[in-house]
Amino acid sequence: MENQNRIIRFIPNALTIMRVLLTFIFLVMVLIAGRMEQPKPAQFLMVGFVLFVVAGLTDIVDGKIARSFGATSKFGRMLDPLADKLLVCGAFFCFAVSHQPKLANFNLSEGMLAAIRWSTWGILTARELAVTVMRHLAESRGVNFGAVWSGKLKMFVQSFGIGTVMIGWAFVWRIWGDYFTIITYAVMVALTAISGILAFRRPIR
Repeated sequence: MENQNRIIRFIPNALTIMRVLLTFIFLVMVLIAGRMEQPKPAQFLMVGFVLFVVAGLTDIVDGKIARSFGATSKFGRMLDPLADKLLVCGAFFCFAVSHQPKLANFNLSEGMLAAIRWSTWGILTARELAVTVMRHLAESRGVNFGAVWSGKLKMFVQSFGIGTVMIGWAFVWRIWGDYFTIITYAVMVALTAISGILAFRRPIR
């Protein structure tokens, strides 16, 4: 029974580690897709999209297992959000490097498109780095700084944004697709900023 409990307690952390590995594979695939010649590498992108979805599902499953079996740990509370940040910030960095999204129907200059891509990545990354520092400070002082509703909603919208770029990159060329992407980006950046502000209001002592 004791060995069984140890195995159960290890499963959430094992799933988190697997998510990190899947994230690295996904990011490499995005960079490779950005260098592929036309026609668009739709099938290749969809394989990457599936890896992204699987990585997201492990995030849901490991949390449920940890809470159901009382297997939460300081290691898990620290590694789990770091894995999420690697997935999100890494994805938008790779999108920017790969010149995605193109938003071709808006006839924007390449400079404006680059500003949209890199500023989005910068805002997301700045928020995640700041909150990570706060989480480390809180945990070092014995304060639980686990995920709250605003962070979970932010993560959902960011994940939705990644999926939007991947699907649009592979299949969607019409103007409604570009409008959908830019609206998703605006909502995602707004929620990222709001969740960051709320995080700074949480006690860390």
